[in-house]
Order: sequence, then C-alpha cells, then structure tokens
Amino acid sequence: MSTYELILQRRTIRRFKQEPIAPALLEKCVNAARVAPSGANLQPLEYIVVCDPPLVAQVFAHTAWAGYLPDWEPAPGERPVAYIFIVVNRKCRAGGAEMDVGIAAENITLTALEAGVGSCMMGSLERPTLTNLLAVPKHCEIALTVALGYPAEDPVMEEMTSDSIKYYRDENDRLHVPKRPLAQMLHWNKY
Repeated sequence: MSTYELILQRRTIRRFKQEPIAPALLEKCVNAARVAPSGANLQPLEYIVVCDPPLVAQVFAHTAWAGYLPDWEPAPGERPVAYIFIVVNRKCRAGGAEMDVGIAAENITLTALEAGVGSCMMGSLERPTLTNLLAVPKHCEIALTVALGYPAEDPVMEEMTSDSIKYYRDENDRLHVPKRPLAQMLHWNKY
C-alpha cells in the first residue's frame, strides 16, 4: 500500500480489541516519531509508552473521549491496550513545539496502521494527574497521547453534505466522519 493510500485509510479508532501490541511495534512507532522533522532540529520530544494493563486502566480513567458523542466512551473490553505519550522537554525548547508534536503523532499513527493497529490522538487529558501517575519530571509537559489497539470498529469517512463537521454513529452504531470536500479547501496560486 502506498503512503497516500495509508493516509486515506487512516481513521480515528475509539473501540479496540483486547489483544496486546508487541513491544517491538510500540518501539517502532516511537522511532518513527523520533526521526520526524523538528523545528530548528531542537528535538524537544520524548515518549512514554504505557502498555502494562493495570497502568493502561489507570491512564484511561484520566482521558476524555469523543466530544461530539455525549456521555460516550469505550466500554470495558473495548478500551485501548497501550498509549504513547508525547512529552515536551522544555530544556530543549521553551515553546513552539506544537508542530513537532503533530508530525510525531502522525508518524506514530501511520506506523501503527501499517501494522494493523488503530489509534486515537488525544489531547483531552487530566494532565496534572497523568503527570504524577507517569512520573513526568517538572521540566517536561505532556503534549498529547496516542491511544492504540487493534480496531474493533470500522469508521467511515464521508464527504460533508451539510455545514456540520460533527462525527456521529448511525443506527447500526457505525461511526461516520464528515470531511470538507477538497474543492472547498484547495486554492491554486492564490486564495
């Protein structure tokens, strides 16, 4: 599969099978993030892999899921089996690491998907609690996490037919993700 095809296939997964992910694959995901471009090559990002089941359950309790689906989160037996936290080391960069974080997170998700692992990038986190739980030092801050697991759902991307960007579940509980049409977003040579 080409990189472009992989990108088009990637959807956010919010329901996971409870199969463990091999540590070698988790390390490969982190390595793909590590070699991502970094502004001024400062490389301020560090990574915490959480795959120990009791700790994974503790992390889950401090995350928020699917803002457009009120009062919804993955049920027991559908929750992530691992997380990769992206942490900014402020000793390497005082600020401005947002683009580095986004690029690293995408490298993680695409590397995971190539191996059949689904992902959900998450910024809605109880950072103070997770900082303590994961023993993140004071000179570092959690930017986001990527929740991982083998998919237990098959979301569908669709062209927007209204002004709503909200994803939703249909009567069969399948997740639909509307995307703005390319023609609305692509401008040649000037806006």
